[in-house]
Amino acid sequence: MLTASHVSKRYESQGALVVIEDLSLAVAPGESLAIMGPSGCGKSTLLYMLGALEPPSSGTVTINGTDPYQLDERRQAAFRGAHIGFVFQDHLLLPQLSALDNVLVPALASAGGAEASRDRARTLLTAVGLADRLSHRPAELSGGERQRVALARALIREPAVVLCDEPTGNLDRRSAEAVGDLLARLPSERNAALVVVTHSPALAARFSRRYELEDRRLREVT
Repeated sequence: MLTASHVSKRYESQGALVVIEDLSLAVAPGESLAIMGPSGCGKSTLLYMLGALEPPSSGTVTINGTDPYQLDERRQAAFRGAHIGFVFQDHLLLPQLSALDNVLVPALASAGGAEASRDRARTLLTAVGLADRLSHRPAELSGGERQRVALARALIREPAVVLCDEPTGNLDRRSAEAVGDLLARLPSERNAALVVVTHSPALAARFSRRYELEDRRLREVT
């Protein structure tokens, strides 16, 4: 369970700018939700707070009962790596590595066996339709293929929570639809809590709950 309780975010260095104010939400395993809103409204800031990357100014965030912001820096990083998978608009793949090795990067810090991790990476890449692209480097892949590698990388450690920041923002329509299909199936197939920030109404419509972030608060879209 991912829970945010009365979280707010203020930036004192910018004249006490309030980006998020008294916002609460909960996402259970197997659930998905999309958050929409205009550029600059705080969608990415909210996502980073949920993902233990940006501490809230007030309020709490918990994942499976643990508040990562109560952990020291080393344990917080370990918690984030074990429980949270990220997919960003820019895939952030390492250009010198193959698709397979890019997926394996998060697993390097885990205690599992190297061969087991490699087998899991192959399985994930096959699941996202890239069984024939394992040895290809990012420059040899299309935009949609690179984003599918990024999704497989986010799932390599079987996270409880998957957070996506504009995952189809840089893709053409066909690639966006393919990535959207994968994301829509992810909660039920992986029993993960999925939160997607997007400008795309078509992508948002794929998820069970939809919100708009406006005036620093969330409004559910029915």
